[in-house]
Amino acid sequence: MKKKTGYFFLKFFIRATIGMALIFIINKYVLPADSSINVGLNPMTFLTSGTLGIPGVCLLYSITWYQFL
Repeated sequence: MKKKTGYFFLKFFIRATIGMALIFIINKYVLPADSSINVGLNPMTFLTSGTLGIPGVCLLYSITWYQFL
């Protein structure tokens, strides 16, 4: 039981770290500097990217894009 819990948290932090790095790279290098569709790096985006992974990052950008419209 302890191994499963540790494995779950390890996967969560790996997904969250990759998600935050992806958000940083997209904000810094893909989107223009004056763009208003940047996703912030905060605890909510950390939890979303850690829970959902790459689809969570896509969801965050989709929500931001929808608000932009």
